Amino acid sequence: MHPQIDAELEALVERLPRHIREPLRAREDINELLEVVLDLGRQPEARFLEESILLDPHEVGLEDLAYVMEGVGVFGKDNRAGIERTLHRISGIRNRTGEIVGLTLRVGRAVYGTTRIIEDLISTGKSVLLVGKPGVGKTTMLREVARVLADDAGKRVMVVDTSNEIAGDGDIPHSGIGRARRMQVPTPALQHSVMIEAVENHMPEVIIVDEIGTEPDANAARTIAERGVQLVATAHGNTLQNLIMNPTLSDLVGGVHTVILGDDEARRRGTQKTVQERRAPPTFDIMVEIQGWYRVAIHPDVSDVVDRMLRGFPITPQTRTVDKDGNTHSLQTEPVVFAVPKHAAIGGRAEPVHAAESPAQPAQTATHILPYGVNKGKLQQVVRGTGAPVELVSDIKDADLLLTTKNYYRRRTQALRSAEDQGKPVYVLRRNTTPQIEQFIRGIGRKRHRERSGESVNRAVEEAEEAAARIDRGETHVALNPQSAYVRHLQHEIAEKYALASSSTGRDGARHVVIFRR
Repeated sequence: MHPQIDAELEALVERLPRHIREPLRAREDINELLEVVLDLGRQPEARFLEESILLDPHEVGLEDLAYVMEGVGVFGKDNRAGIERTLHRISGIRNRTGEIVGLTLRVGRAVYGTTRIIEDLISTGKSVLLVGKPGVGKTTMLREVARVLADDAGKRVMVVDTSNEIAGDGDIPHSGIGRARRMQVPTPALQHSVMIEAVENHMPEVIIVDEIGTEPDANAARTIAERGVQLVATAHGNTLQNLIMNPTLSDLVGGVHTVILGDDEARRRGTQKTVQERRAPPTFDIMVEIQGWYRVAIHPDVSDVVDRMLRGFPITPQTRTVDKDGNTHSLQTEPVVFAVPKHAAIGGRAEPVHAAESPAQPAQTATHILPYGVNKGKLQQVVRGTGAPVELVSDIKDADLLLTTKNYYRRRTQALRSAEDQGKPVYVLRRNTTPQIEQFIRGIGRKRHRERSGESVNRAVEEAEEAAARIDRGETHVALNPQSAYVRHLQHEIAEKYALASSSTGRDGARHVVIFRR
């Protein structure tokens, strides 16, 4: 481990009571420490990469919590404090009277070289959005991006630092951001204001923001991008699909709205007349899904990927990994088709806010719904009245989706987070009324019908994508299965996209596309 990181780790450990810090120092794997948890009336716990251990048989007392709080900075409105000129984060848990009864001491590290896997992307000047599960290194990578762009590329970089997550506690920013400047944000609710202030007052070429999570933040991000400033940020969500389904943040990838096609256009596309399309250019040009410390999936053209997803076409993210020697490798991945549920853009329909990244599921006899905050009696009555193939369940593990109301969704309870963690779509009703519930249940039936009718088109498109991949691996030509004129047209477009030649051959029901090198 780098000596600077050793010193910073000691700065955190020495603020623990002696009977807690000494067992911790005795650990050979102390450099892998993630956090220390101190809860009143419980044994102190240390969490490492591979395990969690108890540090002392005695329970944590008020004097232990007071000892730690005395050695760290002031707790802000977000119940977070830090240690000056380090990246460590100390978060408090308060009781009903406002007294701290629990502490989480999170180890912060400046890890150098984490941007090598995406350095070519951030050097283009395009705006880049980083997403991924908590703990995969989004903030760590963002910090390194600031340093690389400021020091190596010589750009004017401004870090909008909410809760001092990126550049550490205190007025002097951590050396991990290099020569980038830092603007502190007093409370997360004001992040959007500081973002705009950074652009208007300090003439940056690049703005770095951690955790865009509200509509004002999303609007501020669009304003920054429209002014020609490169924006590198992280956002709530694990994948591009999450953002498309999130009504608050979907604007970051262009937003989604409902469009009614004319009869001729609907026949040409082979779709229903009512379809979902991208509403505007995306705020971010490139999206990086951080899947682990050494693995990312990249969408180099967000607008094209979103368009393909909304039309049900397969997408193939660029997957990159880094080996133990620091070398970057690109992996060949199979095309995947994602089903995108309808947004409630008009008419008060049910509003999907999360969708899982998962392979298409096999057809089921019924859709299993977990109602959360929805009137269960009304829901059962609607299911019986419509005869819809729907079953109500009481456990998220047995559910295909979770149905809730807008009021419950805003609370972001453990049940909603559990559904998201398990990759279960969450649908939000605007009102907890029988007509709203009935409209949603009928919409589920229509969606399943459209999915069945579109399966053959999706398979044909995926076949063309696979053919292009086979030719890229060395085959001279690939003949596809016979299809209708419209589907053959889609397959020709895919060949053109990969700079390959294609032609239709055969007669009547045997007419098919052949894809080959130019």
